Amino acid sequence: MKGTSKYAPYVFIGPTLILLTVFSLLPILVAVYISLTDMDLAGLADYSNISFVGFRNYADILSDPIFLVSLRNTLFYVIIGVPLVIVCSLAVALMINFGRNRAFKIFRVVYYLPSVTNVVAVAVVWSYLYNPGIGLFNYILTSIGFDRVPWLTEPTIAKLSLILLALWRGIGLNMIIFIAALQGISRSYYEAAQLDGASNWQQLTRITIPMLRYAIVFVSITTMIGWLQFFEEPFVMTQGGPLNGTVSASLFIYQNGFQYSHFGYAAAGSFVLFFIIIAITLLQLKLQRKQAEE
Repeated sequence: MKGTSKYAPYVFIGPTLILLTVFSLLPILVAVYISLTDMDLAGLADYSNISFVGFRNYADILSDPIFLVSLRNTLFYVIIGVPLVIVCSLAVALMINFGRNRAFKIFRVVYYLPSVTNVVAVAVVWSYLYNPGIGLFNYILTSIGFDRVPWLTEPTIAKLSLILLALWRGIGLNMIIFIAALQGISRSYYEAAQLDGASNWQQLTRITIPMLRYAIVFVSITTMIGWLQFFEEPFVMTQGGPLNGTVSASLFIYQNGFQYSHFGYAAAGSFVLFFIIIAITLLQLKLQRKQAEE
């Protein structure tokens, strides 16, 4: 029996390790090899057509002007989108958690639905909203005396339009996380603060926000990683246009890998993005750990 119990942990974790190796670790190793070759459709059909090129793909992609534009666009999405999602998600969670009306329970479903709605269906609806001629947004603007806005035809405005769509879709999941964290805060803290005469604002800034520190850290990191891989919205709505004004790093990788069949080049781009995500995540963790120690 003692010998059997010694191997019991390996029996339980064995299937998970096998799945992790087959569907995660091995594909990563294969992708590393592909990134060091000139693999394309001809190489996929006949492996003898594949040549080892070393780090040439990495050198080429780091000097590719379109890839550099995609990195700048991705940075634009992150700088504007991440804070907006966190602030709006937290605001909605506070409103729902502390709201006294029963209608706030319905708002949980209302705000969460966009995050589980199919992005293609969402894109069709928002395409009509953004339509320059018959779109609802421009109709409202012209009705109150403003000019029409080129929502998806001017690079900077197009990026902001995609951020607005992604914000609408991204609030729900983070809202649920914040609500769960809010409900874990003991009511005794608020009761003690009220006895001391603390205002609602003081309770929010001195109790609620500090007690949500770990939830905010988690949401910040996961949201940052998600926006660094920003893909669905530009892929469905603009295909990277106009003039590569909305192309993200993930969309650039997809286009080179699955549209132009430059598999080695796309694999190199994916690892460049991977290392950028790792570096930014580690930096964010370090900064937040430093703030926590202070």
